[in-house]
Amino acid sequence: MYKIFILNNSNLGRYGYVPKSFVSPVKPFAILYVIVPLPQVKIKYIMKTKVIFAIILSLPTWLMSCFNPNKVSSQSDTNPINTNMTLTSFYNLTATTLDGKTVSMSDYKGKKIIILNVASKCGYTPQYADWQKFYDAHKENTVVLGFPSNQFMSQEPGSASEIGAFCQKNYGVTFQMFDKVDVKGSNQNSIYKWLSDPAQNGWNSDVPSWNFCKYLIDENGKLTHFFASGIVPDSPEFIVAIK
Repeated sequence: MYKIFILNNSNLGRYGYVPKSFVSPVKPFAILYVIVPLPQVKIKYIMKTKVIFAIILSLPTWLMSCFNPNKVSSQSDTNPINTNMTLTSFYNLTATTLDGKTVSMSDYKGKKIIILNVASKCGYTPQYADWQKFYDAHKENTVVLGFPSNQFMSQEPGSASEIGAFCQKNYGVTFQMFDKVDVKGSNQNSIYKWLSDPAQNGWNSDVPSWNFCKYLIDENGKLTHFFASGIVPDSPEFIVAIK
């Protein structure tokens, strides 16, 4: 006789005694733990299957981001698409803030714009402080826009109110924070579609490789640079680009 634990989204932690020949009617992607006959053994902690799969699916992306955390792409290093094409204006786009307000990107005309995909439980999360310090010093001509995303190892699980409270309490964030979005994939937010589609922005196809990737848009609404997660405000590559 074996003690089994069958885990799935609707039945987490149910167990019983079954013979060796038992075939479990486990739903797809559930996890079956078979434990030798030790009735007193208890599992102290069981991670939900969806979290496990999120981690597994994120591993290739994480490994790739580790190889090139300081990647920089710029318009000057890339062959632009046909300049006769009519590109989509960044200023036509809108986004929803953490408190549910709709903001037009046209509000930022005439300023440089730095767009970050952020997360609260990432090794790069302390960059909140770096970008807040940068924003404080340059807010007259530059804005920083934060877009939380939970797509990288589920490192931004919080609600809008939780994200806002975390940023304020831990880093004193005052730059504009927006609602949680998908920055890649089939449900990609319209801002990030524009940022990563050469047909819309003119040259760039880089999507965020991990949390805290950055895009730099100039005063005229043109995308000029993409920076990977490791680039911070005092990185030489960023200092040159922001001038």
